Amino acid sequence: MLETVQVIKDSFPYLLEGAGVTAIAVVGAMLFGFVIGIQIAVAQVYGAAWLRRAVGLYVWFFRGVPILVLLFLFYFGLFSFLGINLSALASVVLVLGMTSGAYQSQIYRGAIQSLPTGQLKAARALGMSDSRAILSIILPQALRLSLPGFSNEYSILLKDSALAFVLGTSEIMARTHFVASRTYQHLPLYLMAALLYYLLTWLGVKGLRYLEEKVRIPGYSYHQG
Repeated sequence: MLETVQVIKDSFPYLLEGAGVTAIAVVGAMLFGFVIGIQIAVAQVYGAAWLRRAVGLYVWFFRGVPILVLLFLFYFGLFSFLGINLSALASVVLVLGMTSGAYQSQIYRGAIQSLPTGQLKAARALGMSDSRAILSIILPQALRLSLPGFSNEYSILLKDSALAFVLGTSEIMARTHFVASRTYQHLPLYLMAALLYYLLTWLGVKGLRYLEEKVRIPGYSYHQG
C-alpha cells in the first residue's frame, strides 16, 4: 500500500503534464474542426449540387473510417508519402480536427436547417448578398443552437484523443502506460488516468454549458417547450 501511494505521488506531476498535452490536442482539434465544419455545413445547405456531393464524400470518409486507422493512414502513410514532416502532436491535431470537422458539420447543418427559411429571403429583399446574410444572420443563430452538440463532440473527441499514444504523443495514456510498465502499479495508475480524463471532460462540458446559457436565444433554445 505504501509503495502504491508513493508511486502515485511521484507520478502525478508527470501525468498532469500529459493532461496538458491532451488538452492542447483536443482544443486544437476542436478549433480546426470548427473551421472545417462550418464551411462544410454551409456548402451542404447552400452550395451547388457538385459541391454538396464533394463535401458529402469528405463527411462520409471521415465518419466511416476508425480514428486509429486514420492516424496510421496519415502519419505513417500520406504525410510520409508527401514528404510532410510533422510532429506526432501536430499530426494528431490535424487528423482529429479533420474527423471532428466531419461530425461538427452535421451539427451546424442541422442548426442551420432548423432556422426559418424566411430569414434568408428577407435579407435578400433588403439587398443583402447571400454570403453576407449567412455570415451576419444565419450563422450567429446556428452557432448558438449548436452548442449542445458541440459540447457532446468535445467529450467524444477527448476520449478519441486517448488513441494518440500510438503515435508516441506524450499525452495521458502514453505517460500512464510508461509509468505502469515500469512500476507494475497498473490499477492505481490507470484509475488516475481515468480521473484525469473525467476532470477534463467535466471542465470542458461545464464551460460550454455556461457559454450556452449566456448566449441562449429565447424561443429557439432546446430549453423551450
